[in-house]
Amino acid sequence: MTNTPANDKWFQDRANQQIHMDQLKRAERFNGRAAMLGIVIGILTEAITGAGIAHQIGLGPLVDGYAACRTQFLPFCF
Repeated sequence: MTNTPANDKWFQDRANQQIHMDQLKRAERFNGRAAMLGIVIGILTEAITGAGIAHQIGLGPLVDGYAACRTQFLPFCF
């Protein structure tokens, strides 16, 4: 069997697809690990400081007091 230009192109396209999928898998694995690490750090910071994750990222006033009751999206009011 001889290699034709069409056959070579198919193999090159297939190799490019596999390389792209491997890069995508690595990127998704990294993103997942970074997200897990961020959640763990947020929970540990909450345990140490007593400030919730919403307060840590600057959304504290949204979930506190009058603003939370006025939005009616949260199931509790203080």
